[in-house]
Amino acid sequence: MIIVTPKNKPKEFKNDFWKSKNFKVSIGEIVEKKGVDTPSESMGPTPKPDVTTLRSWDMKLLEKYEPFYAPFCDMCCLCTYGKCDLTAGKKGACGIDIEAQQARIVLLACCIGAAAHSAHARHLLEYLIEKKGKDFPLDLGMNIDIEAPIIRTVIGKIPKTLGDLREAMDYMEEQNLHLLSACHTGQEGKSVDFESKAFHAGLMDTLGMEIGDITQIAALNLPKGDADAPLVELGMSSIDKDKPVVLCIGHNVAPGAGIIDYLEDKELEDEVEVCGICCAALDITRYNKNAKVVGPISKQLKFVRSGVADVIVVDEQCVRTDILEEAKKNKAAVIATTDKICLGLPDMTDEDADKIVSQLVNEEIEGALILNPDKVGEVATRVAMKIAKDREALKLLPDLEEITEMAKECTECGWCQRVCPNSQPMMEAVVAAGKGDFSKFVDLYEYDVCYTCGRCEQECERDLPLISMLTKVGEHYVKDEKYNVRAGRGPVQDIEIRRVGAPIVLGDIPGVIAFVGCTNYPEGGEDVAKMAQEFLERNYIVVTSGCGAMTIGEYRDEEGKTLYEKYSGDFDARGLVNVGSCVSNSHIAGACIKIANIFAKKPLEGNFEEIADYILNRVGACGVAWGAYSQKAASIATGVNRWGIPVVIGPHGSKYRRLFLGRTDKKEKWNLNDLRSGKVVEGEPAPEHLLYAAENREEATVIIAKLCIRPNDTSKGRQIKLNQYIDLHRKYFGTIPDDISLFIRNEKDIPITYKKDVMNMLEEVGWEPRALPQEPSITAFKEKARGK
Repeated sequence: MIIVTPKNKPKEFKNDFWKSKNFKVSIGEIVEKKGVDTPSESMGPTPKPDVTTLRSWDMKLLEKYEPFYAPFCDMCCLCTYGKCDLTAGKKGACGIDIEAQQARIVLLACCIGAAAHSAHARHLLEYLIEKKGKDFPLDLGMNIDIEAPIIRTVIGKIPKTLGDLREAMDYMEEQNLHLLSACHTGQEGKSVDFESKAFHAGLMDTLGMEIGDITQIAALNLPKGDADAPLVELGMSSIDKDKPVVLCIGHNVAPGAGIIDYLEDKELEDEVEVCGICCAALDITRYNKNAKVVGPISKQLKFVRSGVADVIVVDEQCVRTDILEEAKKNKAAVIATTDKICLGLPDMTDEDADKIVSQLVNEEIEGALILNPDKVGEVATRVAMKIAKDREALKLLPDLEEITEMAKECTECGWCQRVCPNSQPMMEAVVAAGKGDFSKFVDLYEYDVCYTCGRCEQECERDLPLISMLTKVGEHYVKDEKYNVRAGRGPVQDIEIRRVGAPIVLGDIPGVIAFVGCTNYPEGGEDVAKMAQEFLERNYIVVTSGCGAMTIGEYRDEEGKTLYEKYSGDFDARGLVNVGSCVSNSHIAGACIKIANIFAKKPLEGNFEEIADYILNRVGACGVAWGAYSQKAASIATGVNRWGIPVVIGPHGSKYRRLFLGRTDKKEKWNLNDLRSGKVVEGEPAPEHLLYAAENREEATVIIAKLCIRPNDTSKGRQIKLNQYIDLHRKYFGTIPDDISLFIRNEKDIPITYKKDVMNMLEEVGWEPRALPQEPSITAFKEKARGK
């Protein structure tokens, strides 16, 4: 008998019958050769790139997509030389100009975002190594042979165990340290090099996210590329208020997993409700489908104010910093669980669980800092079960009659609207409520048009509890806040890439659209869901994660179905793929990397530039961060930009100060190297921009379709993509786009439906056909140099 170790992995057997590598055969077993991560002959030129290793690639991107700066502030206040006025050509005391200062702030934001994901990954990795051991295998399932495409490409090695990931973590932390140091006074002075460093910070962010998610997928047995991951309950009305409720807020799954484990051990699963807000919610439902998702970050203040949660467990990232103050208003207990958020609470990690429970229940302490996830599970559960009954009698929100009376006190000063980040009509809603009309409050409540930041309350000269008023009205009038979201599936399977790689690269599938980011949407979350629905109906692959995944789940079509009920979770045309939480964003870039490797046979290890060049010119993918909110959103977008993936952001995204815009008036910028012929050929603005801010849903939808166009499209693929671009432009703006001639290489590219109109437009501009590049690239002739 022949035994294959470990775990009978079929990936060691290739092709039709037998092809092996890196193992030896002996009687009775096949033993994997120890210590061999990747064949040395396939190692690319840039394993473990440092801050400047990929600078030449960055400069190619920055030449093609010029940074456009929109100063959110024209002062520099980072050091005690300042504050320095940088307007009208002035420089700071250190010599920095306004352009470099804007780029430095972008780098700083990307460093913060990358550090957040990296620290999250480090916490998870060390905790799970302690629980499972450093030799615990990174098994992501039978259909995933390329478990860590980002690590392979950036580090140049193939991790096999949890312990192997420490090398990638150490490298990433070293790079983050160097990048942050560049933000210091008297360091970098040129905007383009700040941008190159921001690209590197973004790359470290994608690396950190991948480490974090494959760690928890393998060690906690989360879904492993499962397209049929279960539908889980979503929405404030999905929470059973008759049970004790434990609410998890943040991004680290470990405390939530500790709670679920304790409930299972004590057979209390049916006695206590466990729910979450933000990515902690998505990850606990990946861990156990019986957990509930309250919703994205925009639900945080509303749900806490509602008083439903008996115990609030916070971990890291995207937690309201006044969460303790808000919880005290309705006597909910608070447990902090990481060193990132301690809230001034006493460290009770080493105290006896009975003592902690007693002190929380008797309100002897405001809350507790507990850094042991298993102890969090016990304490949170026991406290919730003890205080739930006593909290039932608390009057948590004003009733409608009280709201009407409070609203009558409004002086119509207008400050609530002046300070609103979205300029929403809060004053009008209050005035109408004073007359017994709550409809305007309902309009603000639905789809999180008001994302409850609370700034209006701070400015109200009558101290009206505006968010509490909004929450109560919403609870009363919006009865059906119960939806679903597909549990995060994790990575895309290799077999799916084999199926769709060619259609994506050739253009038969018009694009892969990824909706990510946070929820400060300009006009509410319905816009995101409608964009997703638009592209699903048009045969695109739609991928989502984090708060965006929840927002899409909070929408029903005309048949009353959520989009997760209507569309499959397959990574294929008309598939709606929820990869999971924020750290799961790595699988979106990972899918594009896998296309280059599986379909085009591009080697991964240490081969970043060739892979990124392939993605930029051949993989029709586009990210959408419609509600960019945190520094993580900045680093995520910048990271995928470096991989060659364009991103569309909402109007608030311009507050990050920088866009990457192409210039259609400079034809020379779009020239391409055709690696097949060895010639420089005339190209096109495809993709036209790398980071673009759209003003509204209509503009965003059209530009997203256009940004999926790639130089590698076949004529059939280009027809399909242009048909979508023209059709959407006509739908939302009533015309055929006036730049359509830029994307037509010969008559075969013209969509049949619009051929007559397009031909007339081509004749008017004096269009002439041009050759299609066979292997488009913006790099040097590497393939020729290799003798291929």
